[in-house]
Amino acid sequence: MSDVVLALSAGDPSGVGPEVIRAAVRRLPRGIRLVVFGDASLLGRRTSPKIELVAVTRLPPSDRRPGRPTRAGGRAQLAYLEAAVVHVESGRAAGLVTAPVSKRAIAVANDVPFLGHTEWLAYRAGSGAAGVAMCFVAGSLKVALATTHVPLRGVARSLTARRIVRTGELLFTYLRGLEGVRRPRILVAALNPHAGEGGLVGGEEARMIAPAVRQLRRRLGRGGDVEGPIPADAVFRIAAADPRAGVVALYHDQATIPVKLVAFGGAANVTLGLPYLRTSVDHGVAYDIAGRGIADPGGLQAAVALAARHARKARRIVWTSGTN
Repeated sequence: MSDVVLALSAGDPSGVGPEVIRAAVRRLPRGIRLVVFGDASLLGRRTSPKIELVAVTRLPPSDRRPGRPTRAGGRAQLAYLEAAVVHVESGRAAGLVTAPVSKRAIAVANDVPFLGHTEWLAYRAGSGAAGVAMCFVAGSLKVALATTHVPLRGVARSLTARRIVRTGELLFTYLRGLEGVRRPRILVAALNPHAGEGGLVGGEEARMIAPAVRQLRRRLGRGGDVEGPIPADAVFRIAAADPRAGVVALYHDQATIPVKLVAFGGAANVTLGLPYLRTSVDHGVAYDIAGRGIADPGGLQAAVALAARHARKARRIVWTSGTN
């Protein structure tokens, strides 16, 4: 069987991306070939038939100093991503893997409202943010987010029953189509403590989340099981004990805290709903340790391995409905 070809965008040249990429490619598993989109300086003199560097930029040393982001570096990050996406869209790679970026550096340097890879790729593909979902894979935990990079004070305003249902459908399709779960179990987290305590500490559960659960249950029919709203301090323990299960989390840190607790450095993020496969690391640019040679490449290795594992099945996945 031929190698799986993956496109890797190098992320922030001033963050930990360059060093984790160099560390990860030294231990690239068999059956994978990487096309890395970044700066000409990224891989040094390293050559391998399994690794190709596409030099999108040739930044001077002043624009790639560890921990010192610049406007040129912000422009470069978006250029790497765009070039890698085009490579995937052309059919020359089976999936996209992304190293960490600085949202602020990209937004400022390019004068665009860049909120993150997920949102940018969704709008670029014409899906819109409501058409995709972030899903973290950390060992036995699979957690999809109903909202992404939203301030905590805005989460309740951003949530809708439709968005919860859509996220549940995407998670169902992922579990059945890519993870091979015959009858997925979708667990929908509550928003408030104790699932609202019957309205005493919040009404979103009765007003929005429970109706969404009922609608999702009807949409999936006999193909899967749907439960919720389940208090957030219980739902992840339940999911971790059941290989069939996935969690619909309602906001960013509700998902990422348990994921990083159980598998920091070994988790990966996969975007559900895009017309191509995309995985990412579970960490940021880490300016505070960039250039010190101590950044853990495990997150990037996990993202590459997850993309390679799903690459061939992903071409057959249709995300229009959870019943696919």
